[in-house]
Amino acid sequence: MKLFLSIILICFSIQFTLRGQDVPKNYSLIYEQSFSEKEAIEDFEMTDPEAWSLTTEKTGYALAISQQSNYTPPFRSPFNIAIVKGFSVGSFILEAELQQTGKEYGHRDLCIFFGMEDPANFYYTHIATAPDPHAHNIFLVHNAPRVAIGKKINNGIDWGSTEQWHKVKVVRNLKDHSIKVYFDDMTTPIMETNDHHFDYGQIGFGTFDDIGRFDSIKIWAPEKTSTSKTLFGN
Repeated sequence: MKLFLSIILICFSIQFTLRGQDVPKNYSLIYEQSFSEKEAIEDFEMTDPEAWSLTTEKTGYALAISQQSNYTPPFRSPFNIAIVKGFSVGSFILEAELQQTGKEYGHRDLCIFFGMEDPANFYYTHIATAPDPHAHNIFLVHNAPRVAIGKKINNGIDWGSTEQWHKVKVVRNLKDHSIKVYFDDMTTPIMETNDHHFDYGQIGFGTFDDIGRFDSIKIWAPEKTSTSKTLFGN
């Protein structure tokens, strides 16, 4: 009887996990990166390659930003960016593990970038300890300094210790122009909005001017387009 109940609980747990990902039937896994090999860093184009590295973490590596990038954006926006090379997407679901390794303060952040057409046109979600006009929001950079566009924002998040990992999910849907961001709890967004400035663009990771690590990246999408362009000239 105990064995039977255990099997039932395992099956329920697997089913719940799959539902929690909420991946539509017409989506497929278009990119996955667990940083098991050093060559994984070649998947990314950085604003400053000298600021990024692969650090030993868990059973493999993690992508790490450990210092301020030598980079001046065309408009006020994040400095530390690593873009996944080779493809652009419109609608997508992204899951990743993030670890903030800097000091605690109101703007302690990590960011996920998407819809990136070029260094002056993109979205990013700034996940930080406390919200204000320049922190913990969904931002638009459109040939001008970044502007917060979030319509529903929670009261901030707790990064915890510099050893703590968190699961983050970003969901973008071009049909209703929605953007939703989840942090640890994959059922309730910490921020959401609707915007239609950009459709297809590249996806990336980073921080405004802090440090941190990224791992276990998965991106699902109904389709993708190939691109060979470079954004930062690296």
